[in-house]
Amino acid sequence: MTETIIFRAATAHDTAAIVALNDAVVAVTSPMDAARFTSLHALSSACIVVERNQEVLGFVLAMRNGAAYDNANFSWFSDRLNRFVYVDRIVLGDQARGLGLGKRLYDQLAEHAQCHGSLIMAAEIDQYPPNAGSMAFHKAYGFIEIGTRTLDSGKIVSMQIKPLP
Repeated sequence: MTETIIFRAATAHDTAAIVALNDAVVAVTSPMDAARFTSLHALSSACIVVERNQEVLGFVLAMRNGAAYDNANFSWFSDRLNRFVYVDRIVLGDQARGLGLGKRLYDQLAEHAQCHGSLIMAAEIDQYPPNAGSMAFHKAYGFIEIGTRTLDSGKIVSMQIKPLP
Protein backbone atom coordinates (compact mmCIF):
# COMPACT_ATOMS: atom_id res chain seq x y z
CA MET A 1 0.00 0.00 0.00
CA THR A 2 1.36 3.42 -0.97
CA GLU A 3 1.64 5.97 1.80
CA THR A 4 0.24 9.37 0.95
CA ILE A 5 1.64 12.47 2.63
CA ILE A 6 -0.38 15.65 2.30
CA PHE A 7 -0.19 19.18 3.67
CA ARG A 8 -3.45 21.00 4.32
CA ALA A 9 -5.07 23.64 6.47
CA ALA A 10 -5.96 22.39 9.94
CA THR A 11 -9.62 22.07 10.85
CA ALA A 12 -11.51 21.65 14.10
CA HIS A 13 -11.44 17.88 13.44
CA ASP A 14 -7.65 17.96 13.93
CA THR A 15 -7.84 19.44 17.44
CA ALA A 16 -7.29 16.22 19.42
CA ALA A 17 -4.33 15.14 17.27
CA ILE A 18 -2.71 18.60 17.43
CA VAL A 19 -3.15 18.82 21.20
CA ALA A 20 -1.65 15.33 21.63
CA LEU A 21 1.36 16.20 19.45
CA ASN A 22 1.90 19.41 21.43
CA ASP A 23 1.56 17.58 24.78
CA ALA A 24 4.34 15.19 23.76
CA VAL A 25 6.82 18.09 23.47
CA VAL A 26 5.37 20.53 26.00
CA ALA A 27 8.78 20.86 27.69
CA VAL A 28 10.04 22.79 24.63
CA THR A 29 6.82 24.51 23.64
CA SER A 30 3.96 25.82 25.76
CA PRO A 31 0.88 24.03 27.07
CA MET A 32 -2.09 23.92 24.71
CA ASP A 33 -5.35 22.20 25.54
CA ALA A 34 -8.28 22.03 23.10
CA ALA A 35 -9.69 25.40 24.19
CA ARG A 36 -6.29 27.08 23.82
CA PHE A 37 -5.79 25.54 20.37
CA THR A 38 -9.24 26.73 19.28
CA SER A 39 -8.43 30.31 20.34
CA LEU A 40 -4.95 30.25 18.76
CA HIS A 41 -6.34 28.72 15.57
CA ALA A 42 -8.86 31.57 15.36
CA LEU A 43 -6.02 34.14 15.68
CA SER A 44 -3.69 32.38 13.28
CA SER A 45 -2.97 33.34 9.72
CA ALA A 46 -2.03 29.74 9.00
CA CYS A 47 -2.27 26.41 10.74
CA ILE A 48 -1.00 23.69 8.45
CA VAL A 49 -0.94 19.97 9.21
CA VAL A 50 1.03 17.22 7.56
CA GLU A 51 -0.69 13.86 7.47
CA ARG A 52 0.11 10.39 6.25
CA ASN A 53 -2.75 8.03 5.51
CA GLN A 54 -5.15 10.36 7.35
CA GLU A 55 -2.98 10.50 10.52
CA VAL A 56 -1.74 13.94 11.57
CA LEU A 57 2.04 13.71 11.96
CA GLY A 58 2.80 17.37 12.67
CA PHE A 59 1.68 20.95 12.36
CA VAL A 60 2.81 24.56 12.20
CA LEU A 61 0.77 27.38 13.75
CA ALA A 62 1.57 30.97 12.77
CA MET A 63 0.27 34.52 13.16
CA ARG A 64 0.82 37.48 10.87
CA ASN A 65 1.88 40.84 12.26
CA GLY A 66 -1.12 42.82 13.42
CA ALA A 67 -2.87 39.78 14.93
CA ALA A 68 -4.56 40.39 18.28
CA TYR A 69 -2.20 37.90 19.91
CA ASP A 70 -1.23 38.64 23.51
CA ASN A 71 2.16 36.96 23.58
CA ALA A 72 5.44 38.55 24.71
CA ASN A 73 7.56 36.92 21.99
CA PHE A 74 5.10 37.97 19.28
CA SER A 75 5.08 41.50 20.75
CA TRP A 76 8.91 41.58 20.73
CA PHE A 77 8.90 40.87 16.99
CA SER A 78 6.00 43.30 16.43
CA ASP A 79 8.05 46.09 18.00
CA ARG A 80 10.90 45.45 15.56
CA LEU A 81 9.48 44.07 12.31
CA ASN A 82 6.86 44.78 9.67
CA ARG A 83 5.19 42.34 7.30
CA PHE A 84 6.19 39.18 9.15
CA VAL A 85 4.66 35.85 10.02
CA TYR A 86 5.39 34.56 13.52
CA VAL A 87 5.80 30.82 14.07
CA ASP A 88 3.99 30.20 17.34
CA ARG A 89 4.96 26.53 17.20
CA ILE A 90 6.02 23.81 14.82
CA VAL A 91 5.65 20.26 16.11
CA LEU A 92 6.41 16.91 14.54
CA GLY A 93 5.60 13.57 16.12
CA ASP A 94 8.40 11.05 16.65
CA GLN A 95 7.33 9.02 13.59
CA ALA A 96 7.72 12.12 11.37
CA ARG A 97 11.20 13.23 12.41
CA GLY A 98 14.07 12.90 9.97
CA LEU A 99 11.78 12.70 6.93
CA GLY A 100 12.14 16.33 5.83
CA LEU A 101 8.57 17.10 6.83
CA GLY A 102 9.52 20.05 9.07
CA LYS A 103 11.22 21.74 6.14
CA ARG A 104 8.23 21.00 3.94
CA LEU A 105 5.86 22.43 6.58
CA TYR A 106 7.97 25.60 6.67
CA ASP A 107 7.98 25.71 2.85
CA GLN A 108 4.18 25.55 2.91
CA LEU A 109 4.03 28.31 5.53
CA ALA A 110 6.52 30.48 3.62
CA GLU A 111 4.49 30.18 0.43
CA HIS A 112 1.27 31.05 2.27
CA ALA A 113 2.92 33.97 4.07
CA GLN A 114 4.36 35.41 0.85
CA CYS A 115 0.97 35.20 -0.86
CA HIS A 116 -0.40 37.32 2.01
CA GLY A 117 2.36 39.95 1.88
CA SER A 118 4.79 38.73 4.53
CA LEU A 119 8.48 39.34 3.89
CA ILE A 120 9.94 37.61 6.97
CA MET A 121 9.36 34.47 9.05
CA ALA A 122 10.05 34.95 12.77
CA ALA A 123 10.46 32.37 15.54
CA GLU A 124 12.03 31.97 18.95
CA ILE A 125 14.11 28.93 19.83
CA ASP A 126 15.04 27.82 23.32
CA GLN A 127 18.67 28.70 23.96
CA TYR A 128 18.66 27.86 27.68
CA PRO A 129 17.80 25.22 28.46
CA PRO A 130 18.90 24.39 24.95
CA ASN A 131 16.69 22.84 22.32
CA ALA A 132 19.57 21.68 20.12
CA GLY A 133 17.34 19.92 17.60
CA SER A 134 15.23 23.00 17.00
CA MET A 135 18.29 25.25 16.89
CA ALA A 136 19.91 23.02 14.22
CA PHE A 137 16.68 22.77 12.23
CA HIS A 138 16.16 26.54 12.17
CA LYS A 139 19.80 27.20 11.27
CA ALA A 140 19.60 24.73 8.38
CA TYR A 141 16.42 26.44 7.18
CA GLY A 142 18.22 29.78 7.09
CA PHE A 143 17.06 31.51 10.27
CA ILE A 144 19.43 34.03 11.88
CA GLU A 145 19.42 35.44 15.39
CA ILE A 146 18.50 39.11 15.81
CA GLY A 147 18.33 39.13 19.62
CA THR A 148 17.58 37.15 22.76
CA ARG A 149 15.00 37.37 25.54
CA THR A 150 15.18 36.13 29.11
CA LEU A 151 11.75 35.00 30.27
CA ASP A 152 10.42 35.27 33.82
CA SER A 153 10.99 31.52 34.17
CA GLY A 154 14.72 32.01 33.54
CA LYS A 155 14.48 30.42 30.10
CA ILE A 156 16.48 32.25 27.42
CA VAL A 157 15.14 32.30 23.88
CA SER A 158 16.95 33.16 20.67
CA MET A 159 14.81 35.50 18.56
CA GLN A 160 15.35 34.56 14.92
CA ILE A 161 14.18 35.57 11.47
CA LYS A 162 14.35 34.25 7.95
CA PRO A 163 13.80 36.70 5.09
CA LEU A 164 11.40 35.27 2.52
CA PRO A 165 12.48 35.37 -1.14
